[in-house]
Amino acid sequence: MRRAAGLTDGPKGYPVRPTCGFACQPMVLLCAAVLLTAACGPASVGERKAEEKKAAPPGVEYFHVDAATAGTVTGAITFAGAKPARQAISMEADEGCQKAHAGKPAYDEAVATGKNGALANAFVYIQAGLEGKKFEPNTQAVVLDQRGCMFVPHIIGLRPGQTLDLKNGDSVAHNVHPLPVNNREWNQEQTPQAPGVEHRFARPEIMIPVKCNIHAWMHSYIGVVDHPYFAVTGPDGTFQWKNVPPGDYTVAVWHEKFGKQEQQVHVAASASAAVNFTYR
Repeated sequence: MRRAAGLTDGPKGYPVRPTCGFACQPMVLLCAAVLLTAACGPASVGERKAEEKKAAPPGVEYFHVDAATAGTVTGAITFAGAKPARQAISMEADEGCQKAHAGKPAYDEAVATGKNGALANAFVYIQAGLEGKKFEPNTQAVVLDQRGCMFVPHIIGLRPGQTLDLKNGDSVAHNVHPLPVNNREWNQEQTPQAPGVEHRFARPEIMIPVKCNIHAWMHSYIGVVDHPYFAVTGPDGTFQWKNVPPGDYTVAVWHEKFGKQEQQVHVAASASAAVNFTYR
């Protein structure tokens, strides 16, 4: 009888198929490795990293102004008419606050005018025209101090995520209590001469009122803007923005007592544009 391939003689001469010994083990291991590889996905570290990179969210792309075509925006905020009288603040409720002013009266800073009706403490910013442009964050901290039982400065501006450094330079305790609508509310107590405390606002918001829960006359306002084109006017009422990309913009000004105004302005390539506001 002719044996089939791979058969050997068994008991009583009947052909049998051999069991798998050492000669079969390499083939078994190879099959197992193939099956394991197919079940586990990419076979190499490089392939796994490529897959992870493909699934990861893309990085943030910041807008960079072309210095060769950038323009400048300048302006002034004025008050026309009789100069409003400054309002004195009574600090009799806190002896430490009175001593900080050495017997001299303190004045409310809501309306502060200078020469020729220049209006201080006005917050000016580009309200529209920069949509779709994301600017690099500002890593420099903005300081809000408490001196003479007053917030200093009275009006500040900063970017979302930018550090707000709270300081208490007084000999009395204070509370910094912002009341936002579009951001998280918080209430920070600071003892006399306490170390600085840092906070941040996540989203744009104009304007955020700030109060001190201990001293009712203490008020401040914070403007949070998602680009670098904003300013707080000083005693001369002026502002200036350099490195502005050419375009059409809506410029807005906000004032604590006199409200908000808007104007349209066109910034041509490598040119200057002026936008002035008058309150009456």
